[in-house]
Amino acid sequence: MRVLVIGAGALGGYYGACLVRAGRDVTFLVREKRAEQLRRNGLQVVSPHGDFAVQPKSLQAGDLKEAFDVVLVGVKAYSLDDALNQFAPAVGPHTMILPILNGLKHLDALTARFGAARVLGGLANVSAGLDAEGRVVQFMANQTIVFGEIEGALSERALALETLLQVPGIDVRASEAIMQDMWEKFVQLSTLAGITCLMRASIGDILAVPNGEQSIFRLFAECCTVATASGFEPRAPFIEFDRKLFTTLDSPLKASMLRDIERGSVTESEHILGDMANRARALGIDAPLLDLARAHVAAYEVGRRRAVSANNPLTG
Repeated sequence: MRVLVIGAGALGGYYGACLVRAGRDVTFLVREKRAEQLRRNGLQVVSPHGDFAVQPKSLQAGDLKEAFDVVLVGVKAYSLDDALNQFAPAVGPHTMILPILNGLKHLDALTARFGAARVLGGLANVSAGLDAEGRVVQFMANQTIVFGEIEGALSERALALETLLQVPGIDVRASEAIMQDMWEKFVQLSTLAGITCLMRASIGDILAVPNGEQSIFRLFAECCTVATASGFEPRAPFIEFDRKLFTTLDSPLKASMLRDIERGSVTESEHILGDMANRARALGIDAPLLDLARAHVAAYEVGRRRAVSANNPLTG
């Protein structure tokens, strides 16, 4: 299969590089500046499993003329609208679109644009980011992709895609219950992003203060209540995994949303915290910590936009 990876940031860059290293037919759709960086330095990955570099094929939006078998979408949520227009020429009648964005809202945008038959559900569990040199840095050892048909069942195309993605550096699983999987990831991420952004601290530091653990699990309970009311009650193994995740003393774990705040960047707050809070409100669920976390990051975004406008009068 021919794979088009949208972007070469943390998600697309990591998984795409693993596929290229394994000899898969992969092309990256990137902007001009990133394309030049890749031509000059290659796509470099710094990983706990061993550093490596590949020399990838890349295209820019205006050069995209033909359909691909798989479109792997790993951009940030706030870049999705632009990405849809850019990769539209790559979507043919049999193209599989595999989004590994955080949250759930993007599924509506993708199915509205390209039709439900072309869109799979998917999620990624990898802690990674780009450094100042454009290298993909994998912070922790996890490197999972889970995906499947939104309506459930294991289709032939899903099994074929699972085989394609079975390469060193990717722990892949085709799922018969991808929406359940995505909802559980949504709960986990909303809790992690909400509490670490609200406290501006890692999980380990939050656990070290009075009522820190209680605050984490109050927010976790709010998000679990939203999932359950939506028809996706979190399963016992997920609850147990997250209980361990959120009680690991000295844990350096923090959400990528907090890392975005720390470097003064735009966040995915409304796609994650805003969407979860809106769902709670629509279901009549009281979620005060979730609302506070959302407001906290939204206030940061207001200040960030004001600072950008002040520094660039042409945008004001």
